[in-house]
Parts: sequence; C-alpha cells; structure tokens
Amino acid sequence: MTTYPISYRIGTEREEEMIPEKHFKITYYSNKDKKHIIRNGKWDNKSRFWQSKVGESLMTYYDLDAQGYRTAKKTWNVRY
Repeated sequence: MTTYPISYRIGTEREEEMIPEKHFKITYYSNKDKKHIIRNGKWDNKSRFWQSKVGESLMTYYDLDAQGYRTAKKTWNVRY
C-alpha cells in the first residue's frame, strides 16, 4: 500500500482526493492548546470541506481518538 501526504491550504480544497472510510493521520495547529496536534481520523459521509462565515477554510472529519467529529481550521496535513 502506498502512503502519500495530502496538504491543504486556504482555497485548495480537494474533497475528491479523500478516501471514504480509510483511516488517516491529520496534523494541524490547535489555537486552544497552542501546539500542533496529530489525530487519527476517518473520512465518512458527514465529513466535509467548508468555509466559516468569515471565510476561513475548514475540514470536518471523524476523530478516531476522541470518538467524535472535529474541525481543522486554516491549514492541515493529511497522511494515509
């Protein structure tokens, strides 16, 4: 199986590159914790790319570690 990174930045949403039900690692900066966070995630039918009311790029995904949905903001990196 090939491992490849997918990086997302503002305005470069690539939902078609996400693999449904496949587990991945996501890294992003947490403003709340003031550090980079690495989580195990899964793309499912409730996951999506979207923009906030102020125009920030967001990605909602299922967090396998916390067993709930989380949203990454601005920039993030996904690795399968």
